[in-house]
Amino acid sequence: MSRPAPTQIGVTAPDYDLSAPSDVDYARAFADVAPEVREHQLRARRFVQDEVLPVIDGYWERAEVPFDLVKKLAEHDLLRDGVDVAGRPTVSLMAEGLASMEISRGDGSVATICGVQGGLALRSIVMHGSPEQVEQYAEPMARGEILGAFALTEPTHGSDSVSLETTARRTVRDGVEGYVLDGEKKWIGFGSCGDITVVWARLVDSADGAGDGDGQVHGFIVPQDAPGYTGTTIEGKMSLRAIWQAHIELDDVFVPAGAALPGATSFKATSAVLFATRLTVAWSAVGHAVACYEAALAYSTQRVQFGKPLAARQMVQERLTRMLSTVTQMQLLVGRLTELAEAGELTGEQASLAKYTCTRGAREVASIARDMLGGNGILLGNRVARHFADIEALHTYEGTESMNALIIGRDLTGISSFA
Repeated sequence: MSRPAPTQIGVTAPDYDLSAPSDVDYARAFADVAPEVREHQLRARRFVQDEVLPVIDGYWERAEVPFDLVKKLAEHDLLRDGVDVAGRPTVSLMAEGLASMEISRGDGSVATICGVQGGLALRSIVMHGSPEQVEQYAEPMARGEILGAFALTEPTHGSDSVSLETTARRTVRDGVEGYVLDGEKKWIGFGSCGDITVVWARLVDSADGAGDGDGQVHGFIVPQDAPGYTGTTIEGKMSLRAIWQAHIELDDVFVPAGAALPGATSFKATSAVLFATRLTVAWSAVGHAVACYEAALAYSTQRVQFGKPLAARQMVQERLTRMLSTVTQMQLLVGRLTELAEAGELTGEQASLAKYTCTRGAREVASIARDMLGGNGILLGNRVARHFADIEALHTYEGTESMNALIIGRDLTGISSFA
């Protein structure tokens, strides 16, 4: 004789809504921004709410690039990362910073897509390219029709990228003057699934010993379908899973002379591109921290334990306050330094301080939020786990914590300790 199934009470977990934006700005750091700045920020926020959050967990879990979102980013004019493109409205540094915060609040991979396509590849061409190169690539890249990569880091040269070993040699092939590139690059976003790669290589003497190399780092626009170019997607990542980074091999890759960026003839040109993006990385860290804080706050009001919502507990309120304090400090720092940048007064050391401070702060906030959500904190659907993992990549790229600390320390003491 079969028994009736026992009545089970409380075994079905409620659905938590942790995705709503809360407009975190406790110190009113951005309360007085211009209307066009606010509109750019809100356009990015709407994009996150309508396009990113409903689908990103699946892309992240499957480690797939959301190419459909890339096209939509371009349609909303969010793909160029604030880089000036003729015929498009100028975007202020404050507007682009707030947009970066909002997009990172949605997802780190999507924010990195913007950073790679606009902040690095497109910016390199706009800053250092010829008028012909800018005309050929800028608008198609802003439209997402041409996807670009930025190849600086090498397998054995990360923080010491100034020592890169990839070479370029002048040559003539089939009657065409140009360069042959040899070497390897690693961790190159879009390097295996894009259209062009801005490759940084050291110009050395030609094979015939002509003495025509200057030993300086130069930039070259390399089609990814060029013979000898191999981009292999790096697998097994636990961070930024919805953008592909590549290990690139350059084996006797020929490019015509017109592929060289005429303004990129030393590592100073590379540094100029990186300097322009470092503050954006700090803004992205703020976005990740805001996402984790929002999720923790929403969860604390919806999750009931021992007959009360978590938010009614003193310990939880203290943790929420600690997270908000950190987020607010980060916002005030990036806001002020962005004002200095707009006035042309931002120093490299100040940009390093922003990156150093904000990625450390984001890590702290994400750790508290993950703990507050308990077991639910490791579920992708509750947001925090994805940000928790992605912050680890953000903490490393565009200068590790240690390298930025040494840059700041050198400024404080007048003593370089890199060697």
